[in-house]
Amino acid sequence: MTEHQFDFGNHPCFNAAVRHSTGRIHLPVAPKCNVQCNFCNRKYDCVNETRPGVTSSVLSPAQALAYLDKVLQKVPNISVVGIAGPGDPFANPDETMETLERVGAAYPEKILCLASNGLNIAPYVDRIRKLNVSHVTLTVNAVSPEIGAQIYSWVRSGPHVYRGAEGAEVLLENQTAAIKALHDAGILIKINTVVIPGINDAHAGEVARYCKNLGAVIQNCIPMMCVEGSSFEGRLSPSPENMADVRKACTVHLEQMCHCARCRADAVGLIGEENNAEIVRMLDDASKVSPTDERPYVAVASRDGLFVNQHLGEASELWIYRMTAGGTLELVTERPTPVPGAGDERWKALASCFSDCFALLCSGCGEAPVRVLNKEGLSVIVMEGLVEEGAGFLIRTGKVPEICRKPAGVCGMGKGCGGTGAGCQ
Repeated sequence: MTEHQFDFGNHPCFNAAVRHSTGRIHLPVAPKCNVQCNFCNRKYDCVNETRPGVTSSVLSPAQALAYLDKVLQKVPNISVVGIAGPGDPFANPDETMETLERVGAAYPEKILCLASNGLNIAPYVDRIRKLNVSHVTLTVNAVSPEIGAQIYSWVRSGPHVYRGAEGAEVLLENQTAAIKALHDAGILIKINTVVIPGINDAHAGEVARYCKNLGAVIQNCIPMMCVEGSSFEGRLSPSPENMADVRKACTVHLEQMCHCARCRADAVGLIGEENNAEIVRMLDDASKVSPTDERPYVAVASRDGLFVNQHLGEASELWIYRMTAGGTLELVTERPTPVPGAGDERWKALASCFSDCFALLCSGCGEAPVRVLNKEGLSVIVMEGLVEEGAGFLIRTGKVPEICRKPAGVCGMGKGCGGTGAGCQ
């Protein structure tokens, strides 16, 4: 295998020498994940925890670039723009790649960086290389399916969900292919390994050896955090002595990164710094969805005009609302949706028919409409509650109440769908 000579340069996660002078920003555009780790409980709206999988807001690619523009005016020493969740970038590949493309075009001098579990990254390596992404972090916690089975609850690859040793084996096969492909593309690979006492602490050295042979160049052994709500919340974190032994075993194979601060998915600035109140406010403002002169209306999937209570795939018409000068929510009209059965073309046609709307509220929808409509400038918000609670609050504040929100792109209807049988087509 050919050895590459890598320049760690101005990347503070790879080069401890620049961590006190050079910063990074994580753009939280990837909320979904394709692996459930037993130590993880992802949160989308938390400002009080400093750990991976946490963000105070989730952005669209367009919102992410606008947010980056404003942050760089306040924090000019940022050299790295990365995507690290709060889920996995390649469980959200369209949002991830569009964000990277927008940032690369606007800021070609910035280092682009990704952190992934590696399950679905291999098909995108060529596009990543062309975008000049020079650094990728992959989380590899086990290279034994039997050990991996104790760490992962499930692994979703394509339409299939795998559990136990089978799931861990599927993950490892894809991670192996990813490391090989990234190495062959000349991309610097860092391995993150979450150290879990009694499960993989004695196995971490084997992880280092395995990944080194595939082309990884540095490893970051991270002590597991006891996260409330996770399957491992009752397990003890490794002691400093335990971590020292782990790193000693791993450094035989891979250089060790020892200054990791377990950054949030919306981290900004120097490693170890918490986001200040101004950054939190900027992120919150960037995540808002607001009417414009060209798009003053909100479309609502509703059976009665009172509640947001209809799945988008079932809706034969949408109710259109606006805010009057007096601050009252007003029904403008009801407008038919394109007939089902045309796949993505249906959603492109819907975006065209509702091009005067800045947002669409529904009680559920699949991934395809979210992907297409968001790209066409129509923000899809999945919620339950009164139309006034949703559309009215959205127009006034740029958001719907968190208590009303549901995950977008996670249908959950399954066999209970009362539509035409065509699904979100």
